[in-house]
Amino acid sequence: MPSIEISPDRTRIGWIGLGVMGASMCGHLVTAGYRTTVFTRTRSRAESLLGRGAQWADSPAEVARQSDVVFSIVGFPRDVREVVLGTEGVLSTLAQGGIVVDMTTSEPSLAVEIDAAAKARGAHAVDAPVSGGDIGAREARLSIMVGGERAVVESLQPCFAAMGQTIVHQGEAGAGQHTKMVNQILVASGMVGICEALLYGHRAGLDLPTVLQSVSSGAAASWALSNLGPRIIEGDFEPGFFVEHFVKDLGIALAEAERLGLALPGLALARQLYVAVAAQGHGRSGTQALQLALASLSGQSWTPTKEPT
Repeated sequence: MPSIEISPDRTRIGWIGLGVMGASMCGHLVTAGYRTTVFTRTRSRAESLLGRGAQWADSPAEVARQSDVVFSIVGFPRDVREVVLGTEGVLSTLAQGGIVVDMTTSEPSLAVEIDAAAKARGAHAVDAPVSGGDIGAREARLSIMVGGERAVVESLQPCFAAMGQTIVHQGEAGAGQHTKMVNQILVASGMVGICEALLYGHRAGLDLPTVLQSVSSGAAASWALSNLGPRIIEGDFEPGFFVEHFVKDLGIALAEAERLGLALPGLALARQLYVAVAAQGHGRSGTQALQLALASLSGQSWTPTKEPT
């Protein structure tokens, strides 16, 4: 069992990474009453949390020095490695019995490496990537996929419950990340279908909001269709999840598939399409920006509020 019982009145929380999702997730813990210390590369992103009582630290090591449990949600596996395993990383100062929870979508093998490094210090590590995008983060409705020792995972339930609705322990270290790969494979091919279907409907002269009334409650229903479909129709490509991060995720999934001896051609095609989206200058747009790349393949501009070209 971890050496601490987690509750707002006794547990010091650390948080690293205040991006599109991280700021909202951390905010729920602040609201729940946890004493919170934060670090992010761009301090201005922390200002609202600092105004609500969170404390600033100048490095991940300083966050860990002031915390019993440290959460991280950053961009890429290299960032995870730096903030957790680096010379100024979390594990350089985390006390025995402390817990590091990485919520970044990252490599399963890195989660296993972090778990081993934490155990060597007498600490604990959990991998807990999430799904639900910016909306799920804001509304505390995330799905949290958790890998790690069961007793440690169970001790974290008060924190997870503040951020998400669906919290499932998937197994030992790395299992959370493998489950997130399953999620991303499903999402990738699904987004191709959504974007192609809306492109077809627009070109056929249909009123797309009216189309959604029919298809979003039938066999084609999905979270992405209901939440991102309207954004696509409105031409809103602001990020709930960055294209460049999705390209990273799909690359991890393909590498893991190769390691497992699997051929996943749908995943490979989806990643290539998303690479094209990034190449067209939309790496920092939301994943729904796939619509722009698919429209361009047919020589179409995406102006759904106007007559099809």
